[in-house]
Parts: sequence; structure tokens; C-alpha cells
Amino acid sequence: MALATDAYTTYSAASTNREDLSDIISDVSPTKTPVLTMISGNKATGTKHEWLKDSLAAASSSNFVLEGDAATTDAATAETRVYNYCCISDKVPRVTGTQESVDSAGKASSMAYQMEKRMKELKRDVEAALMENNAHVAGDATNARECAGLQAHIKTNTNIAGDATAATGDGTDGHTDGTARAFTEAMVEDVLSQAWTSGGMPSVGYLNAFQKRKFASFSGNATSFEKSEDKKIINSVDVYVDPLGNEVRLVPSRQCPADVVYFIDPEYVKFSTLRDFRSWDLAKVGDTIRKQILCEYTLEIGTEAAHAGIYDLTTS
Repeated sequence: MALATDAYTTYSAASTNREDLSDIISDVSPTKTPVLTMISGNKATGTKHEWLKDSLAAASSSNFVLEGDAATTDAATAETRVYNYCCISDKVPRVTGTQESVDSAGKASSMAYQMEKRMKELKRDVEAALMENNAHVAGDATNARECAGLQAHIKTNTNIAGDATAATGDGTDGHTDGTARAFTEAMVEDVLSQAWTSGGMPSVGYLNAFQKRKFASFSGNATSFEKSEDKKIINSVDVYVDPLGNEVRLVPSRQCPADVVYFIDPEYVKFSTLRDFRSWDLAKVGDTIRKQILCEYTLEIGTEAAHAGIYDLTTS
């Protein structure tokens, strides 16, 4: 069939027809921050945040004394002072006065929408900093302070490549990568056994998507269960129990370095803030509106021997 003669169509009226623009803005960018969600907060009172760690004397199988013998004093050991620097992370959105005034699709206020986005971005940045292989930096007038991340602290209970160089464990340096190895269940048993021997009981494992898929192939999950009533095949390990009874919940994290698997005891790690997440207006520059979202924080590791890590893993 042909178009009727002289019919007024959407093509001829294109300049006057209103646009069809949905008020829903789609965004699938990942926003979860499982480490920030899991660990407890603490208050820092200075840019150099310090805390104390201690340990018991080694167990003795020959602690026998004579009946009626005079008591002998056991030597005391002083606590060790540990520190990390508070770093500052921020996001600064800027919107023109005109853009804030026009009728925008999907949002009542362009600035409010930008603030919401920037807050999500800032939390992801903070999460990534906490998990990174980064040594702390004291900072000065020309260099920003930096906090040391998890890999710069966890060094007692680790499984690393033979040609890798371990971090000192006090945040002053990072781990130097060696030749990458494929992730195995034996590595998991190894570091969890080390942690158990050290007195630790890590209960949460953080790992990237690739390593999480590798975990699902371990012998402990050799059987994939099919739920016929739901038409589901399950091939996942969400909780791992090793031969010593360590029970670890596995949490995939997009911000976790791809070549690392962390096993954490949340009791011995804290997110310490000098200034928690906050926002304020900045001075106007021309016909624009600016705001700043900021957080000043550091990573506090109560005792690094409570945690474990597997480093130098293949990522593909």
C-alpha cells in the first residue's frame, strides 16, 4: 500500500514533534564496596595514625617448677607501635547555572545527580586504595600523603612466587611481584594453615572474578549440584572450610587486585577516618556551581598475622 496523498506524517512534522526521551537514566557501572561495608570504622586524630600490637610468648612444653621454689619473674616485652598515614581522596563536580535551571531528563537537579555519581566513584576509589599494593607516603607541601594498602601489610601468612620479594609488613614498602602462578587449592590450605598457626582465624576472603571462578574448580567443589525443581545448576564456592576448620566466606570484589587473594579477620582491620565522607559548597567561579566531596582516612591493621594473602597469581 502507498501513503495517502497529502497526509501529514511524522517525517514532515519532525521539526515540531516533541522528542521522546525517557526519564530513566541507565547505569550499570559497579558500585559495591565490600571491604568498606565489612570492616568497622575507627577515629583517627592525626595525619599519622598509630596503634599498638602485642603478642604472647611462645608456648613451652617444659614449664615445670619445683614445689616451694621461689617465683622467677618472666621477662616482659613492650608493645610494638605501628602506623599508617591518613590520605585525602575527593571528587569535585561542577555544573553551570544554566544547566541547573533547565528541565533535564531523568533528574530534578543536575548537581544533585552529579553529587550522587561522584560519591559512588569516591567510595570505589577508597576501596581500591585499601586493597592496593601501595606503601605509605608521609607527604609534604608538594606530595600528597598516601596510605599503605593491604598487600603492603600482610606478609607473615602468605604464599608468594619463589622470585618475589615480600613486603616488610609495616607499610613502608610494597610486595615486589614474581613470576605468576596458577591459583590452586593447596595455596589456600597453606596460607590458612599459616594463619591458624599464628593464632589467626580469617573469616572473609576477597578475590577478583577470575580467581573466584578458579575457586569453583577446586576439588572441594568437585560436584556441581542441579536443582531440578528450579532448573538451576550450581557451580560456586561461597564458603570454604579447610582441614583445620577455618570457615571462610568468599566475597568477590571488583576492586581487589586481579593477582591477589586476601583472607581477612574483620576484627583486626579498621577503616580509620580523620574526616569521614562529607561534602560542602565551594566558592563560585563565574556562573557555575561547585561542590567538593572528601574523605581523609587510613587503613589500620591491628595485627597483620591475623590475616593471610596469596600473591603473584595468573590473571587469565
